[in-house]
Amino acid sequence: MESASSILWGSRLQVQSLLPQQSRSILLRYPPSVVVCKQSTTTASAPSLFVLGEGGGGPTHFLHIDDFDKKTVLHMLERAAEVKAVLKSGERNYQPLQGLSMAMIFTKPSMRTRVSFETGVYKLGGHAIYLGPDDIQLGKREETRDIARVLSGYNDVIMARLFAHKDLLDFAMFAKVPVINGLTDYNHPCQIMADVLTIIEHLGRIEGIKVVYMGDGNNVVHSWLRLAAFLPLHFVCACPRGFEPDTATVERARNAGVSRIEISNNPLEAVKGAHVVYADVWASMGQKEEAAIRSQRFKGFQVDEAMMETAGPQAYFMHCLPAERGVEVTDAVIEAPNSIVFAQAENRMHAQNAILLHVLGL
Repeated sequence: MESASSILWGSRLQVQSLLPQQSRSILLRYPPSVVVCKQSTTTASAPSLFVLGEGGGGPTHFLHIDDFDKKTVLHMLERAAEVKAVLKSGERNYQPLQGLSMAMIFTKPSMRTRVSFETGVYKLGGHAIYLGPDDIQLGKREETRDIARVLSGYNDVIMARLFAHKDLLDFAMFAKVPVINGLTDYNHPCQIMADVLTIIEHLGRIEGIKVVYMGDGNNVVHSWLRLAAFLPLHFVCACPRGFEPDTATVERARNAGVSRIEISNNPLEAVKGAHVVYADVWASMGQKEEAAIRSQRFKGFQVDEAMMETAGPQAYFMHCLPAERGVEVTDAVIEAPNSIVFAQAENRMHAQNAILLHVLGL
């Protein structure tokens, strides 16, 4: 069997031949090019996330999706499709992370985030180390700046899944190796990269589609809004009054003048003509004491068969998981033929592999 490195770097036509027809379009439409990061604009809710290391020319972090320009993000998605095709082909000689290690900090546990990162690093030849809530407590048992420096001395890259967004910023400020945002209460950029990869595979494009997010204006919504600041699409957050996303992030997306942004309190009107209907749990980790109140406030926002019919036959259903079936989505919707939830879940690994390769310069 031909080595994966020759497949990836020799002939792009060979890579394309490994992809489903819908996935090939990203390779054909966005040819490889030299890409550069851009500094993101500061907002009240989230300071600039292009955090330089102490030396002033520090590592490339992946903390906000719009810390990178459109060309760079599309390049990473192209890379994700390529590496996914190689892994799906059964090729096991492509080991770009051989000899490299990644520390994974979890103050907020997650099955998908841990397994997708750990398995992805392993498949590409590297080693991932899990540090759970009892193993590391940023700023509590030891100062964040000290932990960042220590882990940077041992590892080539760090992934952090945290509660407070400020903790991520503080950590990245002192880390001497790339830091990847596995999730914070403010945003979830790795999830959005997986979402976009999935949409391109199924719709053949991302630009100009209508994505309707149904539920709480949370960290996933914030990342979609930040994507919409540089990649043209129609994004709607349909949520009950009082559960709208961060105002500064909404205005940031609108002021960019790139996408059509709507915040709606009318779910059935919002969903009409959607290409993607997207749901998430109504009460995330750390909000479970609000679950009963939220279940009352979110009545009418459940994605059921009637809502998908209102959206139209072109609509796919997505969910970042875990799902509470019978709460924010019915069992019938999540199991329907137009549900792409599990393709979306698998693509977390492939998108994150591409992010890892990018921040490591591989």
